[in-house]
Order: sequence, then structure tokens, then C-alpha cells
Amino acid sequence: MYFNHVIEAVGHTPLVKLNKVTDGIKGTILAKVEYFNPGNSVKDRMAIRMIEDAEKAGLLQPGGTIIEGTSGNTGMGLALAAIAKGYKTVFVMSDKQSKEKQDILRAVGAEVVVCPVDVAPEDPRSYYSVARRLSQETPNSFYPNQYDNLSNAAAHYDSTGPELWEQTEGKITHFACGVGTGGTICGTAKYLKEQNPGVVSIGLDTYGSVFKKYKETGVFDENEIYPYKTEGIGEDILPKNVDFDLIDLFIKVTDQDAAVMTRRLAKEEGLFVGWSCGSAVFGALEYAREHLKEEDTMVIVLPDHGTRYLGKIYNDEWMRAQGWL
Repeated sequence: MYFNHVIEAVGHTPLVKLNKVTDGIKGTILAKVEYFNPGNSVKDRMAIRMIEDAEKAGLLQPGGTIIEGTSGNTGMGLALAAIAKGYKTVFVMSDKQSKEKQDILRAVGAEVVVCPVDVAPEDPRSYYSVARRLSQETPNSFYPNQYDNLSNAAAHYDSTGPELWEQTEGKITHFACGVGTGGTICGTAKYLKEQNPGVVSIGLDTYGSVFKKYKETGVFDENEIYPYKTEGIGEDILPKNVDFDLIDLFIKVTDQDAAVMTRRLAKEEGLFVGWSCGSAVFGALEYAREHLKEEDTMVIVLPDHGTRYLGKIYNDEWMRAQGWL
């Protein structure tokens, strides 16, 4: 048996039990390790789905250019799909994202445009605005818009959710996931709640993001928005893929707590994962300490791989400069 292209290897990632960082916590706590996807992240799933759905709808023509705003991982998934299908790629990122992410995208043939992070989403310099503008200016191009493209959540409804249900033999009681575009948590939670309405979905947010307050009050509070360092979760907008009815609660995690937990996962669990993975585990375990029972099974999504963050959280000098080590 073999795959005709690497993108056929997406999905069916392993569940791995957490043993050390969960010390003293009841229940079974499992990690869905998404760096086993060929692009080393959970975003491979939805990237390929967005491209295939666009092809079916006639929005992406042969020889076209895919232009997307990304924090890095979606870009990698789109780049792999583009290589398989013969498209060009242009990715727009904020200057907050790690140099490794920029270099990885260039390594797989993408053009990378870097924009300032400290501007409002509607500012013409923001990576959202620049991606939209480039797609309008480029003939035969497609702008997937992962934030509002519902193929994102649909990919997880069709793959991640069923995988978790099957892998836990229907015993999953809690599902925890970082929230950025919202596709992973909402698509997966929708499937799981259809199988068992009692499954609790926990969204992990970061300080500087609007999600938690919006869920709890219905108010989009711009005072909640301020710069933060963690990559890949939190937003200063409300993406259409975020269905707040499918997320039971949000927990916020600091940049420092996320970074320290990420390093612990590498050293104590052998899971060399990315920064937002630490956010997900730290916040999920905070909830688990208080709420999980012995018979419960919690699954935490670990979205990506540590190679994206070698110059940041895995760099002792950088960590010391933040006062985190």
C-alpha cells in the first residue's frame, strides 16, 4: 500500500495518554497529537478540505494562485495541497509569527508577505486586509479565508470528531481545544455532541483575545484586545467558524503558563509540540483538577510541532529575556 501524494496521509493521528503533567488529576487524559499529519499540524485537515470544496464550486481554476492570511500552519497545509494539485501560493503573516514558520513556508515554494501585528484588523496594513487585497489584485486566484470559510469546521466534523469517537470507543466525556479560527473545536464538538450531548467542550483562549468575554456576556469588548505572544489561538475578530453554542466554556491561559507547559510536555511526556499546545494542556488541566471524575475521559488537541518555535519558547535565552526561565 502507498499514497499517491503526501496529502493522502492526512488524518488518523494517534491518541497518547498524558502521564506526568497530569499527576494528581482524576480520570484519563489523552492528547490528540496532530503533528503526525504530513504538514505537522491539525490545519492540514481543513486546508485540503477548503481547496477541494473550492475546486468543486469552480472557485479555484487550474494553474491558479492560493492567497491566504495565516499564522503559519494553515499555510503549510495549503502549500502541500497546492504542490499536489499544481497551484501557486502566497501567504500573508503578521510579524508576530516565528521566523521558523516563515522559512518553512518558503521551503515548500510559497511566497511569504509579512505585515505588522499591532494594527487593527480593518487597517489596510493588517494581514487580513493585505491577503484580501492581494487576492483581488491577482488574476485567477482564490482566497480561502479560513476564518469564515465553513469548510474549515466541516473538515473536523467529518474527520477529527469521528476519529475521537472511534479511538475512545465512545467514552470521551470532555474535549479541550485552543480556539483561533474555531474550526477545530466547533466541527469536532458538533460531531461529538451529536453522539453524546453530555460531552463537555472546553475552549482555550489567551489574554488579549475577545472570545471568553463574548461567550459569557455577548459583548464584543475592544478593551479585551491587546498584544500577546502566544501564536495560533485567540482573536481580535469573531470568525464565522466559531459557533459559541458548541463551546461550553472558555478558559484563558497566559503566554508564560503556555510556554512553560509546552516545554514540560517535551521533557516529561516526550511530546515536542508547539506553543498553543501548552495553552491547551495548561487550561484543560486547570479545569480537570476541579471537575474531572475517575471515570471521565478528556481529550486535548495538540495542534502542531515544536520545530515552529525553536527560536522562541525552546530557546533558553529568549525565555530568559521574557522573564519566564
